[in-house]
Amino acid sequence: MSETALTTAPVALDPTFENVWDELLWRGLVHVSTDQEALRALLAGDPITYYCGFDPTAPSLHLGNLVQLLLLRRIQLAGHKPLGLVGGSTGLIGDPRPTAERTLNTRETVEEWVGRLRAQVERFLSFEGDNAARIVNNLDWTAPMSAIDFLREIGKHYRVGTMLKKDAVAARLNSDAGISYTEFSYQILQGMDFLELHRQYDCVLQTGGSDQWGNLTSGTDLIHRVEGVSAHAIGTPLITNSDGTKFGKSEGNAIWLDADMCSPYRMYQFWLGTADADVVERLKIFTFLTRAEIDEYAQLVETEPFRRAAQKRLALEVVATVHGAEAAAAVIAASEALFGQGDLATLDAATLRTALDELPNATADAGTSVLDALVSTGLVSSASEARRAISQGGVSVDGQRVEDVEATVPFGLPGGVSVLRRGKKTLAGVLPA
Repeated sequence: MSETALTTAPVALDPTFENVWDELLWRGLVHVSTDQEALRALLAGDPITYYCGFDPTAPSLHLGNLVQLLLLRRIQLAGHKPLGLVGGSTGLIGDPRPTAERTLNTRETVEEWVGRLRAQVERFLSFEGDNAARIVNNLDWTAPMSAIDFLREIGKHYRVGTMLKKDAVAARLNSDAGISYTEFSYQILQGMDFLELHRQYDCVLQTGGSDQWGNLTSGTDLIHRVEGVSAHAIGTPLITNSDGTKFGKSEGNAIWLDADMCSPYRMYQFWLGTADADVVERLKIFTFLTRAEIDEYAQLVETEPFRRAAQKRLALEVVATVHGAEAAAAVIAASEALFGQGDLATLDAATLRTALDELPNATADAGTSVLDALVSTGLVSSASEARRAISQGGVSVDGQRVEDVEATVPFGLPGGVSVLRRGKKTLAGVLPA
């Protein structure tokens, strides 16, 4: 099986599934839902309108949001009509976190982030054909509503006792921070969104993370009370690693979908580091590979784990889906060249620079010796250790072995940088001062 074949623009679902619902179950994308038989029939029938919301509480979406973006796309590939909601109003409030109150961002900041998130959501959906996607902003129907109208038309359908039982609210009530009325009301706003989308577009399904289940059912309950009809919700599982650590974190930093906040190279390395115990489930959730293809990779994990074929394909697919095939090809070339399987001089300067940002690195002036650079980058602890490493033939710069202890850093790679290597796998970057 090729590890570099790319499927970044899927046009159909896995043909081995008769119903997209069956595929969602197989991929492990359904942790909790409303009536499963009703959902299965709904998704097998005529096109429906469904939605997922994304709040601008940061300037970029992250890997947790990617689960929802790909779910939107999978259901669209089955012929249904997606609505991507960017929360211009809910972003001004903030979904209750389990531990403490959110800091409210300014209206100007939220407006800017709405634009950034909208552009990210648009990249994952098709806006052509009979089931073309739409992007909506809940500020459009929330801003014109007065507080009195909100309380009379929406608030009267909610019971405080039921609201208090929602997991996010209950967790905060039991914390030292408590919960403000502002965040307590968030579930009403999200419920109103579903009602409004049901009225405008006949939207009958909302998706989200299972930690949002209370907010998802806020909408289904409201539609049932006001309109007297059933609506549905799917809660996806929260992704965790097999060792219990939090998914989507790399040395404490979130993996963002914005290339300026997380480079394609860093994202590629994150996925490349996926544990064998996790990689098959990640392939199911984060790629459009078929069941047959994933089964083959599962077999390779069992029989030839040293090849890390599944991790390489996972990293390739996700980076290509998020950043495009060209960016994926560039980071693969950089990764291979840095570790001795390609020509560093052929890399583009921007990709090489972002790759070096992920390695130990130091700045240096022209004429700096390789010996001093080894020390300043931390590849050795002292000048005497650097001399010893060079004399033993264990140091290279820009892919060439260093034999002279007086050699200087050439800064000869694209972008005027150099790459130091000690041994086979210990690397560092030297950047011009």
